[in-house]
Amino acid sequence: MDSLLSKSLEERSDIRSARQLIDIFDEIKNLLVPSITGALIPMDQLADVTFEGGQTNIYRYKNKREITVRTNIRDRDQGGFVAELQNRIQAEITIPKGYELVYGGQYENLERAGKQLMITIPLTLVVVFAFLFMLFKSVKHTLITISCVLFALAGGIIALLMRGYYFNVSAGVGFVSIFGISVMAGVLLVSALNRATLRTEITKDLVNETSKKQLKAVLTILILAILGLVPAATSTGIGSDVQRPLATVIIGGLTSPLIFAPLLIPPLYWWNSKQK
Repeated sequence: MDSLLSKSLEERSDIRSARQLIDIFDEIKNLLVPSITGALIPMDQLADVTFEGGQTNIYRYKNKREITVRTNIRDRDQGGFVAELQNRIQAEITIPKGYELVYGGQYENLERAGKQLMITIPLTLVVVFAFLFMLFKSVKHTLITISCVLFALAGGIIALLMRGYYFNVSAGVGFVSIFGISVMAGVLLVSALNRATLRTEITKDLVNETSKKQLKAVLTILILAILGLVPAATSTGIGSDVQRPLATVIIGGLTSPLIFAPLLIPPLYWWNSKQK
């Protein structure tokens, strides 16, 4: 019987309209099935043949059938939305035995990236600290320089809030990026102060004068980096939803060291020199 059915369906593989579908349905009902005695019996005398709607496509996830429910999230973060959804499902819906819920899509990417960032961000800070210590050979000078990371972190968060963006994968990559870029201002200032104090006794006037000379270099490097990311932060084309959070974090993360590093690092350096 199976071979007869498959043969009939193969012969009708070019079916397009509903009328033709009804025709083949009638043919299936009238298919002659050979019995043990050799007699041919119509299909509709052996079984109830009905025409019912069903799934056009059957999808599988890990060798299990799945039904996908899609949704778009607006005006809130993905993590908060999924957390609320999980609480409501747990309180209001009983999941039958053998069924499971899997939260995928962008949330799955965010969750995976979040676990990776839990390792990447501390590792980045350790690597930056190690390189700065190799450069300055001083824990105090390294800490003064790496304080730019705190300015950058605050600036990146404020920039996201100002533009109404929520933390996502691209924003996380932006934060990792600024941890390395933002220390450039501190490196320029602390290196110049170290060179100046090697030649003469450190004084407040010396710190101020050296910092003023380095201000142009600091402003040039950070402003050029910020201007280069403005097109990405304001783009509206295809893929801009990924570029905008990344560029926004980096712009905010570089703007705060641009403002605060020249104002706070020289006083910190002077205060540290008085503690010896």
